[in-house]
Amino acid sequence: MSVRTKKRKLSRRKFMGRLGAATAAAAGAAALPTAARAAAPKREIQYGMLIDARRCVGCHACTVACKSEFDVPLGVNRSWVEYTEKGDHPFAQRTFLPRLCNHCSEPPCVRVCPTGATYKRRDGIVVIDKNMCIGCKYCLQACPYDARFLNPVTGTADKCDFCVHRISQGLVPACVNTCVGRARIFGDVNASDSEISKLIARNAVTVLRKEMGTQPNVFYIGADDSDEHDIHYTGQYIHVNTHRPKKERR
Repeated sequence: MSVRTKKRKLSRRKFMGRLGAATAAAAGAAALPTAARAAAPKREIQYGMLIDARRCVGCHACTVACKSEFDVPLGVNRSWVEYTEKGDHPFAQRTFLPRLCNHCSEPPCVRVCPTGATYKRRDGIVVIDKNMCIGCKYCLQACPYDARFLNPVTGTADKCDFCVHRISQGLVPACVNTCVGRARIFGDVNASDSEISKLIARNAVTVLRKEMGTQPNVFYIGADDSDEHDIHYTGQYIHVNTHRPKKERR
């Protein structure tokens, strides 16, 4: 065998070896998540809202802004404010509790949806695909916050979606934009440098119905979620006005 022939075989062997290594590397890259291949940040986004109930004056501007933004029919709400009155003279007091979808990390509405119309986006927002919704009301029953309703016009499930059409343009949700007391702060709760994360870190915050294990992403400062049926208030005056057709809080 000539020296030239040996060199040609060695070159071919080296080429095939490099080709195999390249193929393996490509296969390994293909097995990575899309986000990793795109060199996206490893930190996951989770949009949430912080509501400072101490700043809320019960003006319902958030409710009106939401209705205007989405042309919400009469009798139903994506966002609303509850009034709680309790105590006897001269110690009676009234507090305000803004309510909306909690965009849970473990949303029960997603689990029960038979068509997959309700799902959680990669940014943590729970949304409804109205083209897939069949109006079965399973999600309405599953939501422990009574944040969903059947839209009487479309016949499909409806709720707050954090104004995804606005945040996609770099804007805040309509309710945040219109709040006269600046009681609502919106942002990425997983970003340590965001305003919402800093406020959550500096303040004692609570969530509604923590015992349900849904891990809500709507947080409150100074919220009074006292209930008329709470045994702690037996014999004391307490009244909750939900400002909704459903008079009892859920």
